[in-house]
Amino acid sequence: MLETLKQTVFEQNMKLKESGLVVLTWGNVSGIDRERGLVCIKPSGVPYEGMTADDMVIVDLDGNVVEGKYRPSSDTPTHLYLYKAFPKVGAIVHTHSTNAVAFAQAGQGITAYGTTHADAFFGDVPCARSLTKEEIENEYEKNTGVVIAETFKDKDYNAIPAVLVKNHGPFTWGKTPQKAVETAITLEEVAKMAIATKQINAQTERVGQYLLDKHYNRKHGKNAYYGQGEKKE
Repeated sequence: MLETLKQTVFEQNMKLKESGLVVLTWGNVSGIDRERGLVCIKPSGVPYEGMTADDMVIVDLDGNVVEGKYRPSSDTPTHLYLYKAFPKVGAIVHTHSTNAVAFAQAGQGITAYGTTHADAFFGDVPCARSLTKEEIENEYEKNTGVVIAETFKDKDYNAIPAVLVKNHGPFTWGKTPQKAVETAITLEEVAKMAIATKQINAQTERVGQYLLDKHYNRKHGKNAYYGQGEKKE
């Protein structure tokens, strides 16, 4: 079932490890088949070493296991909530990458300081509020999705495909697992740059909106011209 999606999700989970974004069994990638309403996600606590595409778990949007020999990631309820809240998202990534987590633990979003940030995110990457004691004790993982969706009630989740969950870590998303992982890699690099920038000059100001607009739109806007685009026969 969903063999192509399982292979892709497996490969992108492995890419998190190869990219240095996860250690031990931390982190997960999922992808959704919107037509069938099924999600493929990494199994919970299974080491990356020796993991195969057959180890991926298929669940429905209510969290019921449809196929798989393992339990799905403990973060599955967060992924499922976001798939429902963000209907244009095709894949979700969660990591505990060092620099992004540092911002999450500090309870601060990542300010857009330059064009590297603007190439991927159309504005600052926000940090969600803390979960309440009640939210943590009752459906913690689902409520993590709730606070993320709440954070984007007045933001475009397609234009800023990432968030930090306070005291926890980053989540990113995209149309495909490949794109969501690419965004996770970019987020970690942007976080590292932001920390270095503030160390050099604590008074550094946010990038001008006109430059942010230019760099974001030349890659993602209606008249984008970065890259080679679609080849015409």
